[in-house]
Amino acid sequence: MPADRPSLTDLLHQPVRWRIAQALIGRRLTTADLAERLPDVPHTTLYRHVGVLVKAEVLRVVGERKVRGTVERTYELAMPEPETDRISPDQLRTMFTVYLAGITGDMDRYLERDDVDPMRDGIAFRQAALRVTDAEYAEFQQRLGDLIADFADRDPGEGRTRRILSTILMPE
Repeated sequence: MPADRPSLTDLLHQPVRWRIAQALIGRRLTTADLAERLPDVPHTTLYRHVGVLVKAEVLRVVGERKVRGTVERTYELAMPEPETDRISPDQLRTMFTVYLAGITGDMDRYLERDDVDPMRDGIAFRQAALRVTDAEYAEFQQRLGDLIADFADRDPGEGRTRRILSTILMPE
């Protein structure tokens, strides 16, 4: 991010902007959609914070359409495409911060339930250090991906609870 812009930490430290980023993880939404997901945020406040995030290039406009004489914009998080774009340290920091925002939002939604029981629900967060060669690491990633895919591809059904698995793999 250029020096004349606030840091991502400063931008997302503001609670409404943090919630906007959380709402847009994996989604494309209009400000009307955002207003539905954040009903306690006044519309003028929401529009102002969306504008700040667009100017800072945290959000990008991915669509526009005319609605009753105004232009309705659709937004998404401005994330690089890892397969095609070189990712800068600032972009990686943005991606990681948004990822953490998503996990935080998931935990907040869980904690808002009336029947919170971490033991029953299998809440777990762990860290493990792996000492592996690059080839062993590639094998680990492949096997972990295969295991996750086997369970992620299962259809919803009676007795199945949707659970969220989040992983972070990085060198020390």
